[in-house]
Amino acid sequence: MTRLRLLTYLFIIVSGIVVALAYAGQDELRAAIKEKFPNANVQSITEVPALGLYELVIDGSVYYSDAKFEHLIDGNIIEIKSMRNLTAERKREIEEAELRKVAMAFDDLPLANAFKKVYGDGSRRMAYFADPNCGFCKRFDRETLPNLKNATVYVFLYPIITEQSVPTSKSIWCSADREKAWDDYVIKSVAPKAAPDCENPVDDILAFGYSKRIRGTPTLFFADGSRISGALTLEQLEQRLVRAEENIAKAEGQGG
Repeated sequence: MTRLRLLTYLFIIVSGIVVALAYAGQDELRAAIKEKFPNANVQSITEVPALGLYELVIDGSVYYSDAKFEHLIDGNIIEIKSMRNLTAERKREIEEAELRKVAMAFDDLPLANAFKKVYGDGSRRMAYFADPNCGFCKRFDRETLPNLKNATVYVFLYPIITEQSVPTSKSIWCSADREKAWDDYVIKSVAPKAAPDCENPVDDILAFGYSKRIRGTPTLFFADGSRISGALTLEQLEQRLVRAEENIAKAEGQGG
């Protein structure tokens, strides 16, 4: 056996031992986590050798731990040289991966369960999941939507902020003019007068939202299937609407 071949074999053996030890360490750590928190969904365990820690992704959140799970760190790791927030970057990666799992076309939204607000010719489409008691939603309705041009906004009543949001959402749906009832409540703080006992889609919307990992309001969906959470400014919203149109045109061009 040549010296080179011998060294190659030794490298393979040593590498295998290192990998086996790494997995053994992860298995022990996973067992320790399960012992302390039996119901925790441990999605991944990754060693961070430079820090002597392990990255734990549990129920979609990022934590750090020592090898024996004697200490748990809930915070951000920032690389001083570049000032990159490594934890925030990792959280974005996880969120993007989750959203790819539930990606869908705009027309797959249950549009019949929304009421519409039409601006201008209504040519551009977007969906808006909103809680009537969401402060960011109120700001979005007061400052952004009134200045929107040529768009149809499908508003989904998604009451996840407070318990009172559920009957309020149902009252808005049961109103003769849903758009007015919504605007009166979120813009003028005037409660809807309709009884919340008509046939309504609020429970179905909640179930749909949970299945699509809609965890906050406002959450916006655009015609190209993209989505974003947060109260966008008018400029930001226009940029997203334009980008959606461009993406649709590009997809149609490639299809043709």
